[in-house]
Amino acid sequence: MDRPPLAARLGLVVIAALMMTFIGWASIAEVQEIARGEGKIIPVSKTQIVQSSEAGIVQEIAVTIGQTVSKGDLILQLDDGDPAVRHQGTIGGSIANNDPAADYPAGLLALAATIHTNRREIAADDFFTGLFSTALDEGEIITAVSFEAPEACGYAKFPNPASRYAMTGVFVSKGGGAVRVAVTGAGSDGVFRHEGLEQALSKDWSAAAVDGVKISADGLMSDIHCDAAYRANLIRAMAKRALA
Repeated sequence: MDRPPLAARLGLVVIAALMMTFIGWASIAEVQEIARGEGKIIPVSKTQIVQSSEAGIVQEIAVTIGQTVSKGDLILQLDDGDPAVRHQGTIGGSIANNDPAADYPAGLLALAATIHTNRREIAADDFFTGLFSTALDEGEIITAVSFEAPEACGYAKFPNPASRYAMTGVFVSKGGGAVRVAVTGAGSDGVFRHEGLEQALSKDWSAAAVDGVKISADGLMSDIHCDAAYRANLIRAMAKRALA
């Protein structure tokens, strides 16, 4: 068998020697410079999620990133707001926001409620002016709502399976010689009264009376959840449930 050329053998010896020298140097040499680069360090074990047992607004964060904490140390301070306000939405906040899928606007509109502010009183018919829009002026605050107790009333909604907001909701009310029907979650301009249902229920306060009412899809919303025609059908179905 032919042996490799002398030059090749010497080359292999030199490479092996250089590698051994580099390994030896790396094991004893001190690091003189650190190269910095962007990136993230994400721990995959021994992590602890810390959260308050109560909802609230964070007033102060008492620790910094990388700080070591012990049991009993203050981590953050919550604002001392009223628990009733922190844990649930308020009627005033809901109607001031006038979300097109909120429940309270339909109730106040159907009950012919009066909205009291720090400046005046506003009838529900005049209060809701469009999507996320009301008759409130800058700096005007809702202080109360009031309405006469109806002879009969009811509310039914078809909730979104995830968020539970009203994809379509109908509030019916009878009192003081009048019938009022308010629809939320369906109108492209927000909560509205349905005149056709009001006229039919004024003659016959029953679910059967709803069947004879023409409910148009004009002016109703279409989105990823359902189209206007489907919402028109929901108005009929929810009105009958509210009357049950």
